[in-house]
Amino acid sequence: MSVVQPVTCTVKPAVYLHVGGAKADPAHSGVCVVDVKPRPPSVFQIEKITFKNNYTAFVTVRLLRRSPGQEAPARWCTALRDLPLMDNPHTEGGSQDYYSIHRTQLQAEPDHVSSVRLILRQPSAAWFTFSLEEIEIYPHTERPLLVSPQGLPDPHTVSSSIQQMWALTEVMQTNQTTASIGRFDVDGCYDVNLLSLT
Repeated sequence: MSVVQPVTCTVKPAVYLHVGGAKADPAHSGVCVVDVKPRPPSVFQIEKITFKNNYTAFVTVRLLRRSPGQEAPARWCTALRDLPLMDNPHTEGGSQDYYSIHRTQLQAEPDHVSSVRLILRQPSAAWFTFSLEEIEIYPHTERPLLVSPQGLPDPHTVSSSIQQMWALTEVMQTNQTTASIGRFDVDGCYDVNLLSLT
């Protein structure tokens, strides 16, 4: 069985958005953007995106998708909005954890993608810098629907065992007694010690 390797990507440095648009302004907006593009440029399907958090409270995933067979330009769509990565933006819970965003979590089909944009938010002033590290994108591959018989028991042996169990069940049902047995009845009388313990 082959292991799926991540798509070779270029992760651009995080761009922090500043209040007022001045880069010299020390007041951060609490938002930064990270673009991830395949190398060489290509179109791919996403199975999952993995990363290590570095004090990011929320992440939004946007995809640049191109419709197959159309000459229309690629369009950005929001596939996942404000996924919480930290328990509380003001505390460290979840601040250095590893995360996986799977295909099934995305609200837009992650097919025919040429670029991924991660929008990171940290509303707390407690953390001056925040980012995502070790970002990897794994491609979606079609899996065969048939399960290989390797490791499964012999069907004839299983069938024979089930038939034997069925026969034993039938014998037990035909030999079942109809006399009721009292819960504390021992030889037609009750044992006082058994009654007092219950």
